[in-house]
Amino acid sequence: MKLFNREKEERSFLAVELLNLLYNLFTTILIIIFYDRLNNPGEMLLGRFYILAATFALIFVYTKFPSPAMRLVRLVAQMSLLSYWYPDTFEFNRIFPNLDHFFASAELSLFGCQPALLFDTVCSSNLWRELFNLGYWSYYPMIVAVTLWYFFKRNKEVERCTFVVMCSFFIYYLVYIFVPVAGPQFYFPVIGNELVAAGPYPSIGDYFNLNPGITIPQADKGGFFTSLVNMAQASGERPTAAFPSSHIGMSTILILLALRVKKGLAAVLFPFYILLCCATVYIKAHYLVDAFAGLLSGLLLYTFTGFLYRKFACPATDNGE
Repeated sequence: MKLFNREKEERSFLAVELLNLLYNLFTTILIIIFYDRLNNPGEMLLGRFYILAATFALIFVYTKFPSPAMRLVRLVAQMSLLSYWYPDTFEFNRIFPNLDHFFASAELSLFGCQPALLFDTVCSSNLWRELFNLGYWSYYPMIVAVTLWYFFKRNKEVERCTFVVMCSFFIYYLVYIFVPVAGPQFYFPVIGNELVAAGPYPSIGDYFNLNPGITIPQADKGGFFTSLVNMAQASGERPTAAFPSSHIGMSTILILLALRVKKGLAAVLFPFYILLCCATVYIKAHYLVDAFAGLLSGLLLYTFTGFLYRKFACPATDNGE
């Protein structure tokens, strides 16, 4: 594939662009509905306008230079917006009562303990900490690796790949908007050490709405990858998106996408996938029930989003299989 040659079949809208426009529209309607309850509705609406303008600007540039390189720019631009849409879920869900006490109570009922606390105690060495943080950090390179593999090796299927990824992310984000669970890393410090191990687990209501600037206590030990995860969480993590675990759900989808086109790629990614699944609980980003829900939802979403692509978004030149 020659990146700068003119494409024979020009695409007015890519499937991921349509997904972003639909999510943009839906959340704009939510902003209007909850306008008086949101803290920064004006900024949120302005951000959506900028995203809309940038999307159409890139489409316009593509019509002037319709090359694979410009199509890749359009794909990357849309997928990079995930870094905007993720913390944006917090702006919505913090207006609803927090639900962490239900999930912490479920952990204790199901397992007789808080697995996140036990995991950290059993695997307390710096080696384990680095390995699990390596797995957690590898989430982002996994997304890039699978997407680029499709673009350069299975270009006719790259739209299906990116549609499945983006559509799954947006479904997770819609859940996070209406199911406000922050996860142990935020909830445990709020309720205090005395209650964490054995409960009872109190409802904290709108605590995160009243304290939007709360941050995650950073680990005082660890090496390079621990520091990378700490920096990423300090800059972009919010008390949102704990149930189900999109890290596990999306990485499961990525492994399935990799298996579909290159078993060797899946084999390379699989050790990082296992470490990532463990890390979500180890670093207290998720309850163990979130992890199980992430695995199940990832399997279901891979099938469901593939069906949606074949039904509604598959271009005539792609059979979607």
